[in-house]
Amino acid sequence: MTVLERAPELGEVGAGISVWPSAVAVLEGLGVKGVEKASVRAKPAGMRKPDGRWVVGAAELGVEIPVMIHRAQLHDLITAEFGNPAAESGGVTVCTGYEVVDVQQDRDGVVVNGELRADLLVAADGVRSVIRQGLYPDYQGPRYSGVSAFRGIADVAVDDGGGETWGRGQLFGFARLIDGRFYWYGTANQPPGTTGEPTAFTSWHEPIPQLISATETVLQNDIYDLTLPLVPFVQGRIVLLGDAAHAMTPYLGRGACSAIEDAGALARHLESTPDLTAALTAYDAERRPATTKLVKRSRSIGRLSQTENKLLCTLRDGVFRIGGKLMSLRART
Repeated sequence: MTVLERAPELGEVGAGISVWPSAVAVLEGLGVKGVEKASVRAKPAGMRKPDGRWVVGAAELGVEIPVMIHRAQLHDLITAEFGNPAAESGGVTVCTGYEVVDVQQDRDGVVVNGELRADLLVAADGVRSVIRQGLYPDYQGPRYSGVSAFRGIADVAVDDGGGETWGRGQLFGFARLIDGRFYWYGTANQPPGTTGEPTAFTSWHEPIPQLISATETVLQNDIYDLTLPLVPFVQGRIVLLGDAAHAMTPYLGRGACSAIEDAGALARHLESTPDLTAALTAYDAERRPATTKLVKRSRSIGRLSQTENKLLCTLRDGVFRIGGKLMSLRART
């Protein structure tokens, strides 16, 4: 197996990533070790107002907590199991600095850039997938959500369980990574291409200003998801996976996990079904409906969390507060 990576090298890319239990199970099933639960929080986590008042605690809602890990650390764990750019390990070779610009297929295989031939091509080339565009030239593709996101990593001593703070048209969240640092993110409603700094959050409750001030590099990216309905994930011997298939907004924290679950499902169907066409059809039948639901749910939560209407914000917070109390009462009884 050969992995063609567009980046010149694997390293410190992106920021934090939430890995939910279902994705941890897939990684462990594929042999990737080291992605496990962090220690129990010393402080409560949940949803707050910008002035620090609690709306609802995660414990009240009974929600499961994902593992928080830096993307580069997750890459290291994966390449430690499957290979690295300089060597072959576990039957996998990783080739960095290779950009796929042309894909052709026939009944027997796929040819990449006119020089590499394979029995199967798994296209995981992101929200602006060149391969998806080639397969479905009439598909609209990425859709701007109306929101830009700021992200960073802060190496600071903070005794806080984390969670999210929802304001009017703005959201800020943070969590401790398994290496002890803090990953944070903030979102703001604004036109695409607008650049700036996350200064609006510096007046919010602690430790938000402290996290921002302790961050060396702040990343900013406009948030896009894919137009619905999603296109089929399979065409011939080409398979779409991850953001190339179902890019979603980050409000559920399930984008990368869904890509990991794609990989697990694809491997499972290829291993259990000798017929390639049948295996790929089963993969599409399993993953496209599941990820379509996540794209829809994430959009809905995004509209709720990013609303700028004062009355709707008040109603939203009240519903979460009451819902948390009811769920907590139900759990006790």
